Amino acid sequence: MCGISGFLSHDPKRPGDARAVQRMNDAIRHRGPDAEGLLADGPCVLGHRRLSIIDLSPEGRQPLPNEDGSVAVVVNGEIYNFQEIRDELVAKGHSFRSRSDSEVVVHLYEELGEACVARLHGMFALALWDSRRQRLLLARDRAGKKPLFYRHLREGVAFASEVHALATAFPDEPVEADLGVVDEYLTLAYVPSPRAAFKDTHKLPAAHYAVLEAGRPPRLERYWTRPVGPLRTESTAALADELLVLLRGAVRRRMVADVPLGAFLSGGVDSSTIVALMAEASDRPVKTFSIGFAEADYSEVAFARMVAKRFGTDHQELEVRADMVSVLPEIVRHHGEPFADSSAVATWYLSKMTREHVTVSLSGDAGDENFGGYRRYNTARIGHLYDRLPPALRGPAQAAFGAFGRTFFPYLGRYAARMSEGEAARYLVLVGQFVGAERDGLYGPRMRAARGDESQRRFERVLAASAGREPLGRVTDLDWHTYMIDDINVKVDIAAMAHALEVRCPFLDTAVVEFAAALPDRQLMHRGEGKRVLREAARRLLPAEVIDRKKMGFGIPLEHWFRHALRPMVNDLLLDRTARERGLFDPREVAALVATLDGRAPRYDRVWTLLMLELWLREFVDRA
Repeated sequence: MCGISGFLSHDPKRPGDARAVQRMNDAIRHRGPDAEGLLADGPCVLGHRRLSIIDLSPEGRQPLPNEDGSVAVVVNGEIYNFQEIRDELVAKGHSFRSRSDSEVVVHLYEELGEACVARLHGMFALALWDSRRQRLLLARDRAGKKPLFYRHLREGVAFASEVHALATAFPDEPVEADLGVVDEYLTLAYVPSPRAAFKDTHKLPAAHYAVLEAGRPPRLERYWTRPVGPLRTESTAALADELLVLLRGAVRRRMVADVPLGAFLSGGVDSSTIVALMAEASDRPVKTFSIGFAEADYSEVAFARMVAKRFGTDHQELEVRADMVSVLPEIVRHHGEPFADSSAVATWYLSKMTREHVTVSLSGDAGDENFGGYRRYNTARIGHLYDRLPPALRGPAQAAFGAFGRTFFPYLGRYAARMSEGEAARYLVLVGQFVGAERDGLYGPRMRAARGDESQRRFERVLAASAGREPLGRVTDLDWHTYMIDDINVKVDIAAMAHALEVRCPFLDTAVVEFAAALPDRQLMHRGEGKRVLREAARRLLPAEVIDRKKMGFGIPLEHWFRHALRPMVNDLLLDRTARERGLFDPREVAALVATLDGRAPRYDRVWTLLMLELWLREFVDRA
């Protein structure tokens, strides 16, 4: 696990900007505190910060060249099938200088060119310079576990693992906020790929590679797609047996390291399953790490302790308190973009505690997106029932459901209002913050000019590509390609790498992902309970109290904190002169939104979204 950066000049005769790459390397030092490397070759410069995981020797330092130095690579992440690829390449006569998993990339490129990326299984972002062809290859893993940003500049294209490095390493070209992207952030609470919050800056999408040559625009290619194929017809028990085999393999592959490793443990089905399988595969107690809150409704530590006791783990806990959000400005700096998933605070402290004991941690992320675990999927199924009604009955059904929702559950009323508009529009209500016309009153003139419906169109594109699946499967695919890649994975990467911790996710193993993609709806949700196949598999490992308990989200107690400890921060940031004079929002609407924190229907999620945007604007845009 590392950080990478680099620069390619537009003019092939002009040397790359090595000083800027050094500044980017310095900006991401936290990702790789063990060593750094820089390679300047004509118009290209590659930079690397190393966190040593496999092969701790100096020979594993990057950039890693091929035998004659004509090709060099920098990699952030881990290649889980590197040993298999290495054996093939050695048989073909390639010589290796290290035991590093990253070195297989440079030799595999010699054999296959840019098609080498499709052979790699793992979590990675990489940059490879081919000096003979004067070609730069950028690539990102299938699930987008590892980030990669690039920025178009006057003299060339720069890239880095974190966008703040791109924003700060070129003082002669200050960044400018893209208000169209801010508009989409306010809808989704994160910035979706391939957009970035700054103009002329982009994310390389997951499962893509880009080929750059001096003076030419990048050529992007998708090399893998979550498959849409025949649905599985086996029994739940048979599928659960197969899933356990796949997960055992995924866990074992992710336990390969030359440094101490452990696991995040929330006490839910997903992380508990991973810990159970690690305990099977380990000859010593697994180190596990949990966080909790004084507010009991948000704390899962009792279940984490139950799992830890069952498997005899070496268990550590931390209680997160309201005063610990003083770390917010630091979190914002590391993200480099506005990001409003409040569980980023909890993940930050979980990673900090974990890194005090181990260098690598496994996690249970992606179980919900793969296997249908979110409670909102029950609401989405109401829309699927609506779609199956005869046209003459849809209007009355929508009216009745809307009346029920407005009376008892406001979010159901909002969902019903857009039910006839299709899956993308109505699902956006379930996952979004400021959706559709809800932005009109809030926005000032500048934001109204940037307002669009890109989030809905994005959802429509993903759903169209998932047309071969059943209705619930299409929704899980939508979450997989949007929320998981651009929220969950970003949150974990930033929090973990800020503390030089590598986090590995068995549920994002390619074989597990492709297995889950072939499950019919009845194997995702049964009698209103999600993750049917995963729960059946977990019953072979975990106590019933863990399997059958009510699902809890991994969040922080915002509603309570906003009424008490955090209220001064909200007032100071959202209602002060700096925020008002920026002119993005109507101050009266912002004040009214903040005032809801004192009422019976607090909009704490929206207040948090505005708060994180304000912190980002002050850190990056106002300073620029």
